[in-house]
Amino acid sequence: MKSSLKLKLFAAMSGLIVLYVLMSWFLNDQFLVKYYYLNKENTLKESYEKINESYTGEPFELLLDLEKLERTEGLHIIILDSSENIKYNSSLKEESFFHKPLKPPRHGEAPFRPEISIIEKAQKASPERPLIEKAADPRLNTEFINLVGILNNGDSVFLSTPVIAIQESAQIANKFFMLTGLLTILTGLLIIFFFADKFTKPILQLNEIAQGMVKLDFSKKYAVKTHDELGELGQSINSLSDQLEKSITELQEANEKLMEDIEKERKIDELRKEFISNVSHELKTPIALIQGYAEGLKVNVNENEDDKNFYCDVIIDESAKMNKLVKQLLDLSQIDTGYARLEKTDFDLSQLVDYILRKKALLLKEKNIELLSELREGLIVNADLDRIEQIVVNYLINALNHVDDLRLIKVKVEQVGDKARVSVFNSGAQISPEDLDKIWTSFYKVDKARNRAKGATGLGLSIVRAIQELHHNRYGCDNVEDGVEFWFEVDLNIFPHIRKQ
Repeated sequence: MKSSLKLKLFAAMSGLIVLYVLMSWFLNDQFLVKYYYLNKENTLKESYEKINESYTGEPFELLLDLEKLERTEGLHIIILDSSENIKYNSSLKEESFFHKPLKPPRHGEAPFRPEISIIEKAQKASPERPLIEKAADPRLNTEFINLVGILNNGDSVFLSTPVIAIQESAQIANKFFMLTGLLTILTGLLIIFFFADKFTKPILQLNEIAQGMVKLDFSKKYAVKTHDELGELGQSINSLSDQLEKSITELQEANEKLMEDIEKERKIDELRKEFISNVSHELKTPIALIQGYAEGLKVNVNENEDDKNFYCDVIIDESAKMNKLVKQLLDLSQIDTGYARLEKTDFDLSQLVDYILRKKALLLKEKNIELLSELREGLIVNADLDRIEQIVVNYLINALNHVDDLRLIKVKVEQVGDKARVSVFNSGAQISPEDLDKIWTSFYKVDKARNRAKGATGLGLSIVRAIQELHHNRYGCDNVEDGVEFWFEVDLNIFPHIRKQ
């Protein structure tokens, strides 16, 4: 069973209090009376020394001092001269100043008479070392502590104090101490309980914070309210939590970046493999055609001039497609690798689009395309004019390649926020949602059969993506009613007159 620090602290401190109370009671019970005896003996010695210092042989000169000692110390004082005459007796003050010889006890009188044995005991004492002993009075059933000493002038002094008061006081003190001891134990237990709770509560909080740190939860902090060791520990835990959170966050970010880099490298590797495969596929057919027709021309398989011209036209056409593919690959490579540099200028976007549409008008007419345009005038943009023209042309070619039997293409130039937007719509089948993000990848074609009759290489939209990323502008494709709409945005030059200056 797990024992808490609070319980251990409570038990230890409670044990100390109980031990203190019991030890104090035991010492009082065993040694208090002895201590009182020793204290009374010292009192008798001090009283003897006071009397010896001031006594000159006449007790009446010390009457006031003797009365003080009698009343304050509870002493019975007897002074005898060398002839065994009583010179002073505190119990017989009216007779104490008459030189009265000692008399033996009368018949039937109690045998305890301290003054009778004073002379005998005085013979064993000296001025430097008085005799102290305990005695009992059977008649009064009382014990006494007696001191017998020799004064400087040769007189003998007898000091006596009763013991009964000491014993009663010790018993009363022990009983009272037991009551106060029980009260002290109960009060101490309550104080210790609350103190242990207050003392261990911060430790439990620190433990909870530490357990949270183990689970990578650094949201909890210790509220430092004191400047003692616990407060310093709390500050250290908070500092450690902040440092760990920072370090782990940095590690997680680094790990995420590393995983992103690994995933990016994996995708690049996959794209590289796919790219090689696509390039090989795109070049395989024209190379095979060129090789076949060239060999045919060499061995004169053509029967007339028309066949010869047809062979030559096929070789020229396939060579042109290969040349176009290589140029697009080089262009895309330059943009992706950062070798291509934008040459930004200010120009009217609508005028550029109108110029491109007029150039492609004959091609559109040949394919029976119905062209609708909505070009907002006065949209001055800042971009690379050649690259923007390239995007518009690629969008138009893409629209021509995928237009349906309705033969409808719409071109629109408008302002959206602080950008100019060009959109190209063609009627036709919509693009599936899973293909919308993939069409911007090199060589990706929604037409899985790779219809070469349309002359599509699968690089046009990839070039659009690269150019727009170089411009840091958006681009996209949306499925709309009756067709598909491709769009891209260009930075507006809101203050063209300032740029021209």
